[in-house]
Amino acid sequence: MLKGINPLLNADVLQALRAMGHGDDLIIADTNFPSDSVAKQTVLGKLLRIDAPAADVVKAVLSLYPLDSFVDDAAARMEIVGKPNEIPPVQEEVQKEIDAAEGKSWPMISIERYAFYERAKKAYCVIQTGERRFYGCFAFRKGVIPPDAE
Repeated sequence: MLKGINPLLNADVLQALRAMGHGDDLIIADTNFPSDSVAKQTVLGKLLRIDAPAADVVKAVLSLYPLDSFVDDAAARMEIVGKPNEIPPVQEEVQKEIDAAEGKSWPMISIERYAFYERAKKAYCVIQTGERRFYGCFAFRKGVIPPDAE
């Protein structure tokens, strides 16, 4: 345990978040996502795990991880096949965590399922959660931390 760091953030996840640079993508995926096979194609090359619900994992990650304010797709969700505008409860919960972390409304863009897989393969890393609900898959692009930030 470390003071001031969410206990869900294990050593492997902390190392990956620290190593990532501006513009790198992080994938947070549910239990049905092909996380292991996709993770092998990422920069890190191995799967990371946090066995907790997606919203809890996103809250923990965004407590340390800045979103990229220079792009429109810094926060993204996998869209439901055949229902691209439908937002299931798991995605609503994650949206609330994003808005809370950023201190303002920061809407996620939607990404078609197979396009999401392609973005995930190019990501820095994949964190598989314990989320069992469908469409609990998200992409976050890392931003910058200004020199005067604490």
